[in-house]
This record gives sequence, structure tokens and C-alpha cells, in this order.
Amino acid sequence: MAFMKQAIYNIGVEDTMRIIGGKWKPIILCHLKHGIMRTGELRRAIPNITQKMLTQQLRELEDDGIINRKVYSQIPPKVEYSLTEYGESLNKILEDLCVWGEKDIERRKQKGENIILLNKEDVAADSLPYAD
Repeated sequence: MAFMKQAIYNIGVEDTMRIIGGKWKPIILCHLKHGIMRTGELRRAIPNITQKMLTQQLRELEDDGIINRKVYSQIPPKVEYSLTEYGESLNKILEDLCVWGEKDIERRKQKGENIILLNKEDVAADSLPYAD
């Protein structure tokens, strides 16, 4: 039997951040919660991520059971990514993060910052508990 290192967390959000934390994972997950995507579609949806970083982040999310990776045996190879049922349990958190960011962008724009938001979350902001 292999020895497993014991993990110790002070609060539960530490484990959440271990899985979805970082610059790219929440962005990848926000795109995948809308449906199945291929690698090239994710690259176009997230233009600032490198191929190496996208591959690394997708592997980590797959290892944590958050996403599925389906490989089709064809030429050229076709790979599709989607959320697992477990990964779909993050949808509410991801929607809240997206809408919170949109509200923060609006607040900052009102203060005079020059910000362009290219895409908005398709959830009604007034359905969230902190909507004004």
C-alpha cells in the first residue's frame, strides 16, 4: 500500500483554490460550463493563454475530476473537453464570480477607468443575492 501525504487545510476554501485557483483555471471552467469545447476553441476563447499552459491546466483539471477529456481516433486527432458531473457542481460559484467581476468593472468604469468587457455572463444579475 502506497503512503499518501496528509493534507491539512485551515478552511475549506483552501481546497477549492487548490483545484480552481490561479489565473487560467476559472476562465477555462467558465467557458466549459457553456458546453463541450475542443482545444482550438478554448485557445480562441482565451487568446492570451499559451498552448503549453492550456494543456497543463486542462491536465490538472482532468486529474482532479473536474473535466472530461474525450479523444477521437481519427486523423487529424480530435479532442473534446467538457465538465464532469462533479465539475458542474462549480457552475454556481463560477457564475457568481463572473457576475461579480462584471459589477466590479462597471464600478471601476464609473470611477473613470477605461475598461472594455468583451463578453458577459448569461445569468441575470438580479437573480443573485447581492444584486443592487
